[in-house]
Amino acid sequence: MIRRQPFAVGEEVRRVAKIRAGEGILRRKPIEHIEESEAAEGALERSLGLWQLTAIGVGGIIGAGIFTLAGTVANGKAGPAVVLSFLIAGVASACAALSYAEFAGMIPKAGSAYTYGYAVLGEFVGWFIGWDLLLEYTAIVAVVAIGISGYFGFLVEEAGADLPAWMLGAPGTGSGHRVDLFAAILCLLIAWLLNLGMKSAARFETFVVALKVLVVLVVIAVGLFHINTANYHPFFPFGISGVFTGAATVFFAVFGYDAMSTAAEESKDAQRHMPKAIIYSLVISMVLYVAACLVLTGMQNYKDIDPESGFSSAFKSVGLGGLADVIAVGAIIGILTVMFTFMLGVTRVWFSMARDGLLPHWFAKTHPTRHVPTRVTWIVGVGAAAIAGFVPIGEAAELTNIGILLAFVVVCVAVIVLRYRRPDLPRGFRTPLMPFIPALGALFSLWLVTFLEWQTWVRFAVWFLIGCVIYFGYSYRHSVLARRPPTE
Repeated sequence: MIRRQPFAVGEEVRRVAKIRAGEGILRRKPIEHIEESEAAEGALERSLGLWQLTAIGVGGIIGAGIFTLAGTVANGKAGPAVVLSFLIAGVASACAALSYAEFAGMIPKAGSAYTYGYAVLGEFVGWFIGWDLLLEYTAIVAVVAIGISGYFGFLVEEAGADLPAWMLGAPGTGSGHRVDLFAAILCLLIAWLLNLGMKSAARFETFVVALKVLVVLVVIAVGLFHINTANYHPFFPFGISGVFTGAATVFFAVFGYDAMSTAAEESKDAQRHMPKAIIYSLVISMVLYVAACLVLTGMQNYKDIDPESGFSSAFKSVGLGGLADVIAVGAIIGILTVMFTFMLGVTRVWFSMARDGLLPHWFAKTHPTRHVPTRVTWIVGVGAAAIAGFVPIGEAAELTNIGILLAFVVVCVAVIVLRYRRPDLPRGFRTPLMPFIPALGALFSLWLVTFLEWQTWVRFAVWFLIGCVIYFGYSYRHSVLARRPPTE
């Protein structure tokens, strides 16, 4: 006599069959079974404390935004109301940051938005965000390196030195073929630094961030004595619309905590420290941004602010040219930390995707003593160096932003879905005013996407199609969940 299968076993067999028949793209990683490290070869060392995590976040947020973007927006978009542009962008960014904080305290694992999307919205959504961030973060590293090269070239010219044109400046412009060698070397330097081990790299990052914050505080403190309140009038020279246009522009200067959250697996106590570090880094950065904008627009009329080097021109206008050079050095140091944060982010996303089987497991190997993904880090370093060395900054910049905004949308939507799907899960931090706060973060991010150029969408579509080929050709079959179906 043939015995029928027990109901539970039969249901499980049918469920697995459905997964392998096509529903696999929706399979989710069970949150209760997401381990903080999955194998000795893929273990990351837990060495980061609260303030080291905060320093990485501040390092990613404060960069070109305070030294360049503030002057650009004040001069051509918002005038003195640039301070409101930063506040609006900060509030919008905070909506996403609070969503990241809830996930970071609940899923203390490398990968950030990729891992959160995978666990809540399914494998294909996770792949989509992770694949896109690989390009976005790498491009940001390259763009920042090109920017630092430009600052360095300015200082070299100020000192009267004469370096070959192919070593500095915007590559691919002018007559002949140019290579931005300085920018390429910077990318390789950051990769080398990250490969020293997370403990050593974090110490360097914390020191440089402290130095950067000190420079900003000096700028604010000295500038306060040279404010002319008449420069604040008119406060809205471009109208209210100028404030919101400025907010859309400076929004890209107030994220960085998303890349920092990829280091959750290297935190000593991620469930307690990550939510705090995300919030602290954004608050510290916004206070410095607002104070710096008030000083900048108070020292000089918005029409006279140099769009490319606002603070340098402002201090020269009041007879403090020597401090302007210090600011240029501070800008170089400050932007360097942005490279560190985003290269850290892309390597941890790549590592996490490889460990989940969506990319070859070879990429998930870590150094036996330093416990960092050295293979991935060097690949990213070389890739960023190639972009920085051979691609003009304008074209490189067009590769950024869209993926990060879409990652914000995914995280904000996912935190709402999970709150109602699994209200019983323990949460070290809970996003307030649910679902209003994350919904606002998602809507604002979608609104900002509409400001992107059509060329950005074309590049995004091409990268997405390449990702689809890789996912359905390799990742779908090699996923860890394809071999070990979820138990939810």
